[in-house]
Amino acid sequence: MISVKNLSKTFSTPKGDVQVLKDINLEIEKGDVFGIIGFSGAGKSTMIRCLNRLEEPTSGTVIIGNKDITAMDKDELREARKKIGIIFQDFNLFDSMTVYKNIAFPLKISGYSEEKIRDRVHEILNLVELSDKIDSYPAQLSGGQKQRVGIARALANEPDVLLSDEATSALDPQTTYSILELLRDINKKLNLTILLITHELDVVKYICNNMAVIEEGRIVETGSTNSVFLNPKSDTAKKFVKIMRNFNTSADCTGGEVI
Repeated sequence: MISVKNLSKTFSTPKGDVQVLKDINLEIEKGDVFGIIGFSGAGKSTMIRCLNRLEEPTSGTVIIGNKDITAMDKDELREARKKIGIIFQDFNLFDSMTVYKNIAFPLKISGYSEEKIRDRVHEILNLVELSDKIDSYPAQLSGGQKQRVGIARALANEPDVLLSDEATSALDPQTTYSILELLRDINKKLNLTILLITHELDVVKYICNNMAVIEEGRIVETGSTNSVFLNPKSDTAKKFVKIMRNFNTSADCTGGEVI
């Protein structure tokens, strides 16, 4: 479903070129929930933005479905992006628009009729359990509700792929859990391929079937989530697992509260 071959990205800076991604290779099956984990600065967000060319790759190819995203011209890319939904850490909602208008926005851009837009917005709001907030503005919503609107907007054009760029990082643990449950439900109901990047190991463990570890711009480990957790091979994976185990041990020793 998603095939990434030798993907690299170099940024030019006043102090010289900086290579952020180095020969990334990934294969993600249709319908999978796939996680990519790494520490801050490892290249996670740059990589996911290269998949739909919000960032232009320096070299390499990205194939989604049977379409070579990296070979498309602007018009072709605009059409392809309709089937690649993306949700962000900071929600990216229009503050001056209601929930209805935020979700309707990509549908209007796509040229749907008002009747089709209305039906689709109501359908998605029901899916994300926010029908009662249809006339609310973002400032009237909690963080979790804002992210549900972001997810609804990403689903508006019935995408085949959903990219999640640190979508739970700004949320508290309980809200994170509810968003992950929603994503899991969407994956099952729609057979939607989800690629999720995060620095939260618990998120990957909870929802992802398979995962990759990114370290200094390179993929250093891939496998099923269980195999990586039980037998981490890369330095980054070992550090994440150690941190999680120490955290859980501290929580157990204090009756669920970390000291």
